[in-house]
Amino acid sequence: MTGVSAGAFATDSDIVIGTGVNARVHHTLGRAICRQMERASPATSCEVLRIEGRHAAEPLAVLADVRNGAIEVGLVQSDWQYYAFEGSGPVRFMDVKFDNIRSLFSLHNEPFTVIARRDSGINTLDDLAGKRVNVGSPGSAPRAIMEMVMKAKGWTQKSFQLADELMETEQTLALCHNRVQAIVSTASYPNPEVAKAIEICNARLIDVTGPDIDRLIADNRFFAVTEIPAGSYKNMDAPVKTFGISVTAVSSTSIDDDTVYAVVKAVFDNLGEFKRIHRALGNLMPSQMMTDGLSAPMHPGAARYFRDKGMM
Repeated sequence: MTGVSAGAFATDSDIVIGTGVNARVHHTLGRAICRQMERASPATSCEVLRIEGRHAAEPLAVLADVRNGAIEVGLVQSDWQYYAFEGSGPVRFMDVKFDNIRSLFSLHNEPFTVIARRDSGINTLDDLAGKRVNVGSPGSAPRAIMEMVMKAKGWTQKSFQLADELMETEQTLALCHNRVQAIVSTASYPNPEVAKAIEICNARLIDVTGPDIDRLIADNRFFAVTEIPAGSYKNMDAPVKTFGISVTAVSSTSIDDDTVYAVVKAVFDNLGEFKRIHRALGNLMPSQMMTDGLSAPMHPGAARYFRDKGMM
């Protein structure tokens, strides 16, 4: 793939926020931002669009529309922001540059989650070796991070008794039928598919920690240490430690400072309300939202808001 085209759509809205078609929490967040912006300025119209990946990953399609000025703001994962701005990873062979992308803020984490059957003998991350594991379908977000974990641990697919490549929609059934003993996910918590695997397949979450994981996080600035709180899923009595990517808001250098200022203000002036939208947002901290997962330079409009509030 050498390039990616912007989505074909037309809108009369003053501000358009783009999210991936399958990014349900992102879309909910976008709608909340629009509500706050229209409440603060009734003359301003704001719309959220679901953008299809077509021949590219959905986050990349969103970033392409940000880059081209088709939308004012995009909500994408921090790893894709990094790949796009740096021209690395899946973007390295493309003939377009994303150097006009600018960061606004980060939101919640999407933790890398390992779910194992309770009868599997898998109690730690190291216990995955020699077991039947679904490593994720090629090109998926769970697969990309799982491959990084495998590399950090010195594992290959041969390290497992079985390395299946099922899609996320297929892996829960495989876990329940004991075709695989563990599956992986990258999603905001509580996630319906993860909840289903835990309840129906008698599974539990496994900590993803250790010196190898610490080095992996240190070497990839789009990762952040996180934990899934106790009570997020059935029979989950203690928090599970792991790491993950952040959901980030991005714009471009072509979007004026006042517009970006208004978007940032809509979120940070109403952070209490945003925390109530979804459980994964409950631990949002302004200091982390200004830094976590932000690879591209900060947009001047966002920086102006943070300076005005004495935050930088």
